[in-house]
Amino acid sequence: MSRVQLALNVDDLPASIDFYSTLFNAQPAQVRPGYANFAIAEPPLKLVLIENPGQGGSLNHLGVEVSDVAAVDAEQARLAEQGMASLDERGTTCCYAKQDKFWVEGTPNGERWEVYTVLADSPSFSVDPTPETAPGCCGSTAGVTEPAPSATVCC
Repeated sequence: MSRVQLALNVDDLPASIDFYSTLFNAQPAQVRPGYANFAIAEPPLKLVLIENPGQGGSLNHLGVEVSDVAAVDAEQARLAEQGMASLDERGTTCCYAKQDKFWVEGTPNGERWEVYTVLADSPSFSVDPTPETAPGCCGSTAGVTEPAPSATVCC
């Protein structure tokens, strides 16, 4: 199964969870400090909310969640055949999940697209060897008390 992922920056996570629970008639699949996601069946959507005060209502990034690593590889190969470059990330941890993914490079308007599969849940938002110099993956995560996520690893 594949579904589009929409990651939004939100000012107030609890208020946003309430709003999107009502809008999509669904409860979050996961809620963690500064983060929530919904696995919505209809329409097929992975909605990710990232608490980022002052940035609420803005797009964080886009993605396509696929069923397994073979699907990640197939999409990356298909896009490469069409001349599209990608940045490969395997075994990365972000948004409380271990993932295999790639980022599409060279988007015409600077939007960020990832194609990914979740390998396992993670107890931490991200693993970042240099938190003091790394900008936030998916933006800020208010309420997260661990190192800042890396810009190149995301949900």
